[in-house]
Amino acid sequence: MAEIIRFDNVRVDFSRGDEQFTAVDGVSLSINKGEFFGIVGASGAGKSTLVRTINLLQRPTSGHVIVDGTDVTDLKGRKLSALRLKIGMIFQHFNLIKNATVFDNVAFALEASGTPRRKIAPRVVDLLRLVGLEDKIRLYPGNLSGGQKQRVAIARALANDPEILLCDEATSALDPDNTAEVIDSLKRIKESYPITVVFITHQEQVARSLFDRIAVMEKGKVVEVGDAYQIFAHPQAQSTKDLVSRSTEYELPPEVLDREKDLYLLTFKEDHAYDAVIAEVARRFDSDLSIIAGKIDYIRHKPLGVLLVSLRTVSETKREEIISFIKERAYVTPYKRPANA
Repeated sequence: MAEIIRFDNVRVDFSRGDEQFTAVDGVSLSINKGEFFGIVGASGAGKSTLVRTINLLQRPTSGHVIVDGTDVTDLKGRKLSALRLKIGMIFQHFNLIKNATVFDNVAFALEASGTPRRKIAPRVVDLLRLVGLEDKIRLYPGNLSGGQKQRVAIARALANDPEILLCDEATSALDPDNTAEVIDSLKRIKESYPITVVFITHQEQVARSLFDRIAVMEKGKVVEVGDAYQIFAHPQAQSTKDLVSRSTEYELPPEVLDREKDLYLLTFKEDHAYDAVIAEVARRFDSDLSIIAGKIDYIRHKPLGVLLVSLRTVSETKREEIISFIKERAYVTPYKRPANA
């Protein structure tokens, strides 16, 4: 796939009084045209600062940002305005005009770019239909749910046919139902538009549902980049493992945690997601594994199975043999008891 965005050793420093700190620390990263690319990490990891260098809402202290073959790092004036027309952006808190209707909020972006008046109304209707809000066209933001407000913001961001859409924590202020609405709208956009989406989030469910590839950030650095499925199926960096472990956490009652001292998380990917591994262990080793919890998720239409099992009744020698056998078919990690449990 052709590259559309490249960060070349990008660094962003900030000053607080006499102190200086680094928000983005030497990031080099490529994003492909038409890709739904996720940037994830804990609060303060540098995600938003990095993404804002793409449209120069934040200028890098050093390094270069290349967009569609052009070094945009030092753009100013008309050239910077032209760049920003190619890049739509949506934020966590919608930024809608409160005293303007849904129609006028979307039309505003078209008017600002000099779109002929006769073309504005049909374009607004098409955009609102795309995000499932054509029936809300005369309402005001105060009459909309959070998910509906964000979908209006998405329609507005797409008004001028941008090549790139930047989403800065676009679902983090929403409840699960509204988040699902926004995810569905973004999926439709992905299917309908030849657009590159760069999405910042700390929500693992959003990452599972939307992204083609993921970059994981920690303390201003990119610590891991990979296909979304591989990131969840076999994380490498500790930050990535922490992200994945949050997605497989089980709230077990204290009596279960007190009784089951030898718990393991088994992650089965692709062909092995449906394997009867537990039954095979019972036959091969004449031992029983207690299944405490389990589920199968789908990431990019590929199955990812997770089981939480107990080896409490298995001897230490057999336990090592069993774990070795399972590791040929799954990613095995000891279950970490929650700190507050």
